Amino acid sequence: MRRLTDTWNLAHLTVPNRVVLAPLAGIGNWFVRLQAQRYGAGLTVSEMVSSHAVHYGNEKTCTELLRIHPDERTTGPAGPVAIQLFGQDPDIMRSAARTVADAGADIIDLNMGCPVPKVMKTGAGAALIKDPDTAVAVAAAAHEGSGLPVTVKLRSAVKKGEADGFELARRLVHEAGVQAICFHPRSAQVHHKGEPDLELAKALVEDLPVPVILSGGMNEPAWIVDAFEFTGAEAIMLARGGLGNPWLFARLLERYEGEPTRDEILDELDWVLDRAVEHLGADRAGRYLRKFYPWYVDRLGEGKALQEALQATGTIDEARAVLAPLRPAPTAA
Repeated sequence: MRRLTDTWNLAHLTVPNRVVLAPLAGIGNWFVRLQAQRYGAGLTVSEMVSSHAVHYGNEKTCTELLRIHPDERTTGPAGPVAIQLFGQDPDIMRSAARTVADAGADIIDLNMGCPVPKVMKTGAGAALIKDPDTAVAVAAAAHEGSGLPVTVKLRSAVKKGEADGFELARRLVHEAGVQAICFHPRSAQVHHKGEPDLELAKALVEDLPVPVILSGGMNEPAWIVDAFEFTGAEAIMLARGGLGNPWLFARLLERYEGEPTRDEILDELDWVLDRAVEHLGADRAGRYLRKFYPWYVDRLGEGKALQEALQATGTIDEARAVLAPLRPAPTAA
């Protein structure tokens, strides 16, 4: 019987376990990936990066979004790191993939599932499900440019009730040589609402000769294990369920039981603050982390007052001052 703690192969790469960090748009930078690794993730994927921005040498994209930290090669299971690209132009994708390979990525992941209108209206993301010839050409170009294994993150369809993502997955593997499919069995139309179609995911697993990674609805450990076993997927991918909750990785990998203590949550948030400063500098980090604070405040069981206080901070020092009273005062010797 397969377990989430087992190794598996993706092309020539050995992945140390079957729990994967999803690409988290606007979030999945190197320290978010590193956090997942610290708690056991065997494969991590970057946030979605524009192939056009890489091709045209956008400085922020190339210096921040493509950054792979040395600690990612030595921490936890130290599994492969994938950079996710999106775009609809094969020539630009070929160029961008070459740059990503030069940046040190192990895998190129392509986004063909993003439901956000501003991405889809360019012909990228989930729009490629309706343009399979272009999708196949883009995937082939990514491998040609990089020489790396190419994976694709894909939804089941654009519209509810359809399943054309299933056929696209087959073409990507058989015509473009894609080495794994990450399948989110919900349509782009419903975003994250409704139950994932595990029957469809199971059928895809049985149909394809390459690994299928299951995504969507990965929030509760028992449900995740049941979905993994039912579908026969090679691995599972944690996205929103892992935000502010790296302990979920550890629980699935049998490294942690129960729920984190208050001090553990605060210690983890301290780690995030430190890494954000390392990544962005003190000034930018204070503003950037406003989207991170709610995940940890919710886990602490705190309410609106703390949320508002943290959102009002502009610097890391101000955030630390807001958080300081949450820790008990040291007792006198």
